[in-house]
Amino acid sequence: MNFQPLLDASPAIQIHAYAAIAALLLGGIVLFRKKGDRLHRIGGRVWFALMLTVAVSSFFIHTIRVWGPWSPIHLISVGTLVSLGYGISLIRRRIIVGHAMAMKATYLGALIVAGVLTFLPGRIMTEVFFGGPSPLTGIVVLTVLLACGAGLFLLSRRSPSPRIA
Repeated sequence: MNFQPLLDASPAIQIHAYAAIAALLLGGIVLFRKKGDRLHRIGGRVWFALMLTVAVSSFFIHTIRVWGPWSPIHLISVGTLVSLGYGISLIRRRIIVGHAMAMKATYLGALIVAGVLTFLPGRIMTEVFFGGPSPLTGIVVLTVLLACGAGLFLLSRRSPSPRIA
């Protein structure tokens, strides 16, 4: 593992990457531990702030240009902002199942799917983790991340245990 490509990247890319890594880790904890208690709410708020940072910082990254300075990856950021807002509006109205689904979808789409895209050949995270572009690196990483994402998704779909009053 060589962090130099990330350390040499623009501040926007560094902020984006560090916030995404923190959100990936914290989000996994928040999704799989007990729901509704004080730690869940605090962790959820911190995760929300991290995800907001990830989405907003992406608008300052223009390494892939399809439509002027923008790329299809920026659509994920727009979707993330919408999904975060929707999830918050649901929990404020006490629609817990909808909130849970929105947050799981945000985690899966904005962190797992978008995370897969960061490991494609020629991207900075491929250089960080694998030391440089290789045609097989992207395929291997894509396969592993898709399997992990599918596993996380399937695990997160398990029914919550009934609460004892």
